Amino acid sequence: MCCVRTLIVAVALLFMTACSVPDKPVVKVNASGAESAVTFQWFEYEGRDQLFEPKLPDGFYQNPILAGFYPDPSIVRVDDTFYMVNSSFSYFPGIPIFRSTDLVNWQSLGYVLNRPSQLSVEGAGMSRGIYAPTIRYHQGTFYVITTGVEAGGNFIVTSSDPSGPWSDPYPLPEINGIDPSMFFADNGKVYITHNGSPVGEPLYNGHRAIWMWEFDLNAMAVIDGSGRVVVDGGVDISQQPIWIEGPHLYKVADWYYLLCAEGGTAENHSAVVFRSRSLDGEFVPFEGNPILTQRHLDPQRENPVATTGHADFVQNIDGSWWAVFLATRNYDQRFYNTGRETFLLPVEWHDGWPRILDGDNAVPHRLKAPAKVQRTNNADVMTGNFTWREDFNDTVLSWHWNTLRTGNSRWYSLNAGAGIRMEPQSLTLTDLQQPSFIARRQQHQTYRATTALSLPEVSGVQAGISAFQSERAHYFFFVEKSHEGYRLGLELVDQGVRRMLKTQPLPFAVPVTHIEMEITAEQGRISFSYFHEDGARTVMAENLDATVLSTQRAGGFVGSFVGLHTRMSVGH
Repeated sequence: MCCVRTLIVAVALLFMTACSVPDKPVVKVNASGAESAVTFQWFEYEGRDQLFEPKLPDGFYQNPILAGFYPDPSIVRVDDTFYMVNSSFSYFPGIPIFRSTDLVNWQSLGYVLNRPSQLSVEGAGMSRGIYAPTIRYHQGTFYVITTGVEAGGNFIVTSSDPSGPWSDPYPLPEINGIDPSMFFADNGKVYITHNGSPVGEPLYNGHRAIWMWEFDLNAMAVIDGSGRVVVDGGVDISQQPIWIEGPHLYKVADWYYLLCAEGGTAENHSAVVFRSRSLDGEFVPFEGNPILTQRHLDPQRENPVATTGHADFVQNIDGSWWAVFLATRNYDQRFYNTGRETFLLPVEWHDGWPRILDGDNAVPHRLKAPAKVQRTNNADVMTGNFTWREDFNDTVLSWHWNTLRTGNSRWYSLNAGAGIRMEPQSLTLTDLQQPSFIARRQQHQTYRATTALSLPEVSGVQAGISAFQSERAHYFFFVEKSHEGYRLGLELVDQGVRRMLKTQPLPFAVPVTHIEMEITAEQGRISFSYFHEDGARTVMAENLDATVLSTQRAGGFVGSFVGLHTRMSVGH
């Protein structure tokens, strides 16, 4: 097995090197020699949420610790360092991974799934793909186990270094359902827990079960016939609880604790806990469940944190316990465009049971940071208000950027300091392949995103900036060359229906080679502007409906991104 793993790592290194930049891009020219590619010179994102003001006091930390679309966090500590992963659904690369020494400041290590051989999500909607990864460590090896919905089913990848390379997937065909997690017992046995169907016919809609299997680490396979249901339905099946999922197993003192999510991913989401003296015994629910939820609070409260659940525990070096979990920051009480984010709270133990929040307590936005830890070196800015600028000065895309689904990515090229050249395709943002689109997360309710790009040289090429939630919900603000000259266009896709909201001639004097385009958003309103060569700003459309990009309107499990897109005009 050791030789096999060595070979896997060697092959993975070759793949990682080959895939760090796209294949040589196809450069297309028309009969007159004009190139169809468009160059984006830079991109700037500025977040300005009132919630993040004033400046954070010394000794405190800000919730969320990872702002924006970072759902389903899972965490592990190795010596004095913490590692955390999140769901990525149909974005590529998949499964962002971070390190920290203080639990509140995080440095990106890139992605676990950064090769097409590890992740293929062609043809999948944005809310399919990678669900709820769990990261664990055992005897020198890191393990990430996850579900690929329409992307290979359940599987495990391994690495001796959390920065990678990570192995190609070890499939788990015996495991049906989602949200698998690994547990390494003191006696050397390994177990997998996951969400699955109950035994027999479901008793009601949302009736699920938590299964446990024994796992052969040498064969990297489930032991046939070892599966059993350890939780049927949830805390109290007589109350018809829904969507018990996200199980994580721990041993604390002489007890085994099973932490799960219950109630679905919306306002009724929660974290619940069970315990047993033996892994072969009955898991009994805590009488004080749920140990985390916000569903009982006044929905009209100011700056609500909602949909709390899907948690993972970790113990600090000082013996204290902490929980990372997903939650949302809502505007107008129920809308959120930023997706489900990663929050952090201390865990208190009473009478042998863990608690995250008691009674009517709301999730605090700021509280005292963990003690007796060393500040994370080289941490990335992951929360609070900030300005981030990309000048495309490298020969590879930075970790902030994602593409949609998996592809050969030959449509873009990077030349250090010369911007990013993006070749248009006939694919649009509504298609279930990989269009010419790179995007970064919307991490604030109020933000400004700006880019400068070259004007297309070829008629029918549209290029610009997009606020994107999914193939069914996005805005695209573009410039296009036509036979009559240049024009600006603003397109909305809402519930899968495409509408051109506005077009107008580009009122620039000739010759003009570049344009700056801007998106500004404030909670449920969004505006689109452009800049003249003299720096004057002109609004194309103002205060449009941004709730179309919220989960409540658009559906699914993903948050919004903002990014750069080029395509051939629809019907061209």
